[in-house]
Amino acid sequence: MDFVTNIEEIRKRARRHIEEGPVTEGYALDRKQVIRVLNDALATEYMCVLRYRFHYFMATGIHSASVAEEFMEHAREEQAHADQFAERIKQLGGKPELHPSVIAERSHSEYREGTSLADMIREDLIAERIAIETYSEMVRYFGDKDTTSRVMMEGILAKEEEHADEMADLLFAVQPDTNQGSRRLYFSDETLGRAENEPVRS
Repeated sequence: MDFVTNIEEIRKRARRHIEEGPVTEGYALDRKQVIRVLNDALATEYMCVLRYRFHYFMATGIHSASVAEEFMEHAREEQAHADQFAERIKQLGGKPELHPSVIAERSHSEYREGTSLADMIREDLIAERIAIETYSEMVRYFGDKDTTSRVMMEGILAKEEEHADEMADLLFAVQPDTNQGSRRLYFSDETLGRAENEPVRS
């Protein structure tokens, strides 16, 4: 079919549905479902913002200063992701769901505080791994039917993978003497507020 022969119909449709903004009749997915999916991701990002910021303020111990800065950097980046999701939801004619109870109910990850610096890092790593898995599914869902959402999601997914890698680097380190094997970088005697059943390094 010659594209040029249809330009007049495209122009007519653009005028007829002008209130729908960027969403045209060629949009191939169920908009309501897409908005639900994006709101779930939005809730996940806000949960991560809250958890990272809590960890920033509560980080204690010998390594806490540099780790706290990492927490805050991640919190800022997660907030930027949330803003991207909210903007896309608005573009699709939806409403970003930001009520605290909705965020708690729809977030893919949980709000886990942790009892030590190691616990905080571990909980953030788990949350990042959850986001990586669910966001990968979302990339496949959008596919070629919503390339704008897919490209946005691919960029956010890449950043979540970077976050997970950074959290893993903080939690585990290569043995400096042999350059082989791995050990836990943060031990319970290096952090405050450890759980009673957490072993102390000998």
